[in-house]
Amino acid sequence: MRGLAKTIKTLIGMALIVSLLAACGGGGSGGNGSTSSGAGSSASSGGQASSGGNGSSENNAKPAQPFKGQRLVVYMANHPWVELIKSYLPEFEEETGIEVDIQNFADDQLSQKVSVQLTTRAATPDLFMMRPLQEARQFLRNGFIEPMNSYIENDEEYDFGDFSKSAVDGTVVDGQVTAIPIIADQHIMYYRKDLLENAGLSVPQTIEELGEAIKALHDEKNGVYGFVARGQRSLLVPQVSSYVFSEGGDFMADGKAAVNTPEAIRGFKYYADWLREYGPPGVLNMSWPEAMGLFTQGKAAFFTDASSLFSNAIDKEKSVVADSVGFALFPEGSHGRRPYNIAAWGMSLNANAKNKEAAMEFIKWATSKEIMTRTQTEGVPGVRESVWANPETTSKFPAELVEVLKKSQEIGVGHDRPQVIAVGEARDIIGAIVQKAILGEDIQAAADQANEEFQALIDREAQS
Repeated sequence: MRGLAKTIKTLIGMALIVSLLAACGGGGSGGNGSTSSGAGSSASSGGQASSGGNGSSENNAKPAQPFKGQRLVVYMANHPWVELIKSYLPEFEEETGIEVDIQNFADDQLSQKVSVQLTTRAATPDLFMMRPLQEARQFLRNGFIEPMNSYIENDEEYDFGDFSKSAVDGTVVDGQVTAIPIIADQHIMYYRKDLLENAGLSVPQTIEELGEAIKALHDEKNGVYGFVARGQRSLLVPQVSSYVFSEGGDFMADGKAAVNTPEAIRGFKYYADWLREYGPPGVLNMSWPEAMGLFTQGKAAFFTDASSLFSNAIDKEKSVVADSVGFALFPEGSHGRRPYNIAAWGMSLNANAKNKEAAMEFIKWATSKEIMTRTQTEGVPGVRESVWANPETTSKFPAELVEVLKKSQEIGVGHDRPQVIAVGEARDIIGAIVQKAILGEDIQAAADQANEEFQALIDREAQS
């Protein structure tokens, strides 16, 4: 027994020596030698790789790839932002180990594809781009979207508070974050600098001043109209919204239809009167391509629409007035300047996705400060305040426009259409007010009828 005890002590001693030698060697995850891949600061989950305790293998260390083997299917729109994300994708895949399959679709095709997949409770796509103000309420109510509050609220590195507040507002439904905004749109005023200068007029600051300038510059005999904007029934609604907001109105008030209030009617009337009196023929059939096309051919003095269209106005291959285009804040109404500042596109998480953590890792990476800095530097405007505060990210935008966009984000309203589930139906109802006014019909009567129809829609949704 005494010999056995001695043998056991000897074996224990040898084991301790081996353990100590191993600890002093280059194996294991040393506390001072961790590294990350080239995109290491982009992904939100550390993603650090182990290296030797003495740091000798730091340059050759590979990412930890915490999600190695997982695969994501992502549905996205055909958009310049998407093309940039695809070009950066190898960095993300190398760091995280996630294989990402991005599938592109035209806007309407994307909406149809996503709707079909979500309706059938399919696990793919894991995540997708959507237009929050158009689709979020319906998708959330049907249980299609995984709310992201718990994924982002306590992530200090991701810093969700850095996103433009009004852009975020459009993605939140009943307190649930349905999407992370990726691209914002502001309502701005495009104008002809040369026409204003020749007439001795300054840039209009108020809606009333804009009306006076439109009238003064309207020269139909020479093919120049004072004002152009969207006139199609549904598509005009977002563009008339800022007029309504700036007059103190909205589409709804306290959950009730409010499109026949004096405030709303004032906003509708400005828009309709200008298009009727100083707009081009055929305006009832115009969407943004037709309206912008008329402006870029030098046939309109003023055009109010989305900021995302700015490149069309200054493209010398498309615009004969490229050197004369000015950008200004949406004019001030009786209740101040209240242009929309909306999340035009956001990234959402499929409630039935199998790899939710990996999907959120992709969303956080794609909308991180670093990646949004890179995409905005390439000319795609983002929605993070810190990125807009960085002068390096705005070099590809006209200086005048940059100041307009910054201010619009500060004062903007987070929606540009009625906040209901049946958005398309509601837009048709409200757009009819403006179209009837353009045709010279009684705007109050049109608004009263629309308000009844809109309220019936609201009541129907509340009961369903």
